Amino acid sequence: MQLSSTEVYYRGIGNKNLLRQPGLKTMRIDKTPADLADSDRASSKPTTKMAAAGRRSSASKSAGIAITHPDRVVFPDDGYTKQDVADYYASVMKWFLPGVMNRPTSVIRCPEGTAKACFFQKHMIQGLKHVGSAKLKEESGAQATYIYPLDADSVIELVQFGVLEFHPWGSTIEQPDLADRVVFDLDPGDDVAWPRVVAAARLMRKLLTQLGLESFLRTTGGKGLHVVVPLNPRCAWPRVKDFAQAFAATVAQAHPLDFIATAAKARRGGKIYVDYLRNSRGATSVASYSLRARSGAPVAMPLRWSELGKLKSGHDFDIRSAPKRMARLRSDPWAGIDDVRQDLNKIAQRLR
Repeated sequence: MQLSSTEVYYRGIGNKNLLRQPGLKTMRIDKTPADLADSDRASSKPTTKMAAAGRRSSASKSAGIAITHPDRVVFPDDGYTKQDVADYYASVMKWFLPGVMNRPTSVIRCPEGTAKACFFQKHMIQGLKHVGSAKLKEESGAQATYIYPLDADSVIELVQFGVLEFHPWGSTIEQPDLADRVVFDLDPGDDVAWPRVVAAARLMRKLLTQLGLESFLRTTGGKGLHVVVPLNPRCAWPRVKDFAQAFAATVAQAHPLDFIATAAKARRGGKIYVDYLRNSRGATSVASYSLRARSGAPVAMPLRWSELGKLKSGHDFDIRSAPKRMARLRSDPWAGIDDVRQDLNKIAQRLR
């Protein structure tokens, strides 16, 4: 018995992959389920869609959220699909979630994969049902509604909307004006060999230790490394920004052949840029365990300092190797980061 298909108009796809405002157009006895194709990008104009009894569903579920078009390739150089992305975040969720939960978070969405247009999203968009939202004041003084992950469903729902990368603030929704992180991004010029980046991270750690500040290490999933300083108690953003800028400038002045603290790319040749600009209200840094929207599907990976010498690059870990690494570890490399008590206000007063 040959299956026939139904062609309908519709105005979008809602929860549980159900059509919005469907209307019968015609029966298609010339089409079988194998001929059908659809899209999860809703159009503002009426569209046609094939629906047939007995067809295989184009949606899967992860953390209770339907993933439409799970076979869509989003990393074309590697063949990784939308389902691979959802499976990755589900597999590392217990490690990933604490770094983004209840923090205003900018995301990078690539609805049609990394080969096509990707864009930042930080404000609430229509259709999100499981993601938190909060009105926050922007630099202009106006208020805007920011998104933030609440739980695992929030993360997977954002993946369903095409999100690959997560970039949280260094503060929480409850206290957006108080930072609990300082992030130094060591960004090497194209001609800087990796051993110099490793040496730079060790030097940063040493100098921070001399100030009485414990620091933590993370690969960026790109060329460089992050040196992250937890703050407990939290500190007002203006002081955090002043400290980060002064520290970066001091490092660059003391080691002018190795470091630079200005953003001008033309001057970075042969040097490592100490990027301190992530340390102001509204600025973001890539989350630990976040994928990067780059060839190879690399991952920003937190590390123990003892692992630094084993690294070969800032993108050593990817969508396949990162979950395997976490399965082998008995504890989070950053375990205890939220229990470290160090007061930037007291240190700033001592440095005056």
